[in-house]
Amino acid sequence: MALHALGLVGTPYRYGGNTPESGFDCSGLIAYVYWHSARTATPRTVAQLDRWGQPVPRHELRTGDLVVFYSRGGAGQASHAGIYVGEGRFVHAPSTGGTVRLDHLASRYWAAQTRSYRRP
Repeated sequence: MALHALGLVGTPYRYGGNTPESGFDCSGLIAYVYWHSARTATPRTVAQLDRWGQPVPRHELRTGDLVVFYSRGGAGQASHAGIYVGEGRFVHAPSTGGTVRLDHLASRYWAAQTRSYRRP
């Protein structure tokens, strides 16, 4: 799963996108990787992903677990998600104008974000 996700780094972001040809948003990337790596259908929205599977403590994270981030305003609603690929890194489709990328959870921006971890 991690290799599949890493292979999509550089794919353009597109809101509602769910294929390498059309681009990805964060939940579309997760759905694509899970389906093509494990034949597992995932929920299509970040809010649904936030309730999918089981919560996992940070110290028990494994490759393929989800990282879910929450908005600062809006009562802490789930607003973004990515796939944990090991060594403190995750793959995600961050925003309009960007591309799928690999980031570190400990980087300045992501370390400041409220987050949880989910295992399908």
